[in-house]
Amino acid sequence: MRKSLLALLLLVAGGSLAQAEVRLREDHPQSYTVARGDTLWDISGKFLRAPWQWPQLWQVNPQIENPHLIYPGDVLSLVYVDGQPRLMLNRGASRGTIKLSPQIRSAPMVQAIPTIPLEKIGSFLLNNRIVDDPAQFQKAPYVVAGNAERVVSGAGDRIYARGNFSAGEAAYGIFRQGKTYFDPQTQKPLGINADDIGTGEVVAEEGDIATLVLKRSTQEVRIGDRLFPTEERAVNSTFVPSEPTAPVEGVILDVPRGVTQVGAFDVVTLSRGSLDGLAEGNVLAVYKTGETVRDRVTGESVKVPDERSGLLMVFRTYARLSYGLVLTASRQLAVMDKVRNP
Repeated sequence: MRKSLLALLLLVAGGSLAQAEVRLREDHPQSYTVARGDTLWDISGKFLRAPWQWPQLWQVNPQIENPHLIYPGDVLSLVYVDGQPRLMLNRGASRGTIKLSPQIRSAPMVQAIPTIPLEKIGSFLLNNRIVDDPAQFQKAPYVVAGNAERVVSGAGDRIYARGNFSAGEAAYGIFRQGKTYFDPQTQKPLGINADDIGTGEVVAEEGDIATLVLKRSTQEVRIGDRLFPTEERAVNSTFVPSEPTAPVEGVILDVPRGVTQVGAFDVVTLSRGSLDGLAEGNVLAVYKTGETVRDRVTGESVKVPDERSGLLMVFRTYARLSYGLVLTASRQLAVMDKVRNP
């Protein structure tokens, strides 16, 4: 028998409480022992049909100001208090039983259980970047020469760049203009994918010319490559899965790693960003775009319905674009597949 529960959901947008239905899986366990390699998303999926609703099941005591992290070996038990479901955490006699809260605090990844598999996005974020305004590329400092008049340079070489450098900024990422993304409907530019070339450290400045030592390079640094201060946006290990607070409809614009078919744990670029109401941790459903086929009876062209085929979580937002990690995929996804509220 399907078990339906009502839980109090704090509406972020309105700031008011409303009833929201939380459905347990038919085969949910009564208890589960956390294992190394688990994620909060995986664990929530063992109990809930919609894993992104886990804060509604786990937020059992909003008065707790210092919620606890979850570690391998911890035991989660599903109980009912006053007819409402509660997930309890048991760490043994020395620590006792505590109630869980969704506001997970940061801790080293080797100790605490992360929300999603962070290793899938950690290296990606070091080397990928979106530039919101195309004009930024034209205004950014650029490589004007290599050491000994070299046209291309690599790690360990000195290069010379010209432009307005930020005071006190020593480390710069070196990028080459990549794809310009456009809204499929309006054709308005959404931003530019900055292709990572390397990093450099400023060792001297004279006027508008800076001397840099290349600390890392993924390919040859060329004259004209642009410099941007390093983007200090740490990977958030405490994502709280949530639905967007407003209706969102967009598409997968690109797969930065260059593949054409998309599956679980692939990173994708989305045509919607923070200005559209997206925030880090938002979960979106992916719909496989239905094909247009020929009706052999009437001879007409008919488009078959879009089919829900996966879920992804937004892990980095820009003004009009976002990066998302595909968490589940029932079939291969592709560029121009649609994304919307789950």
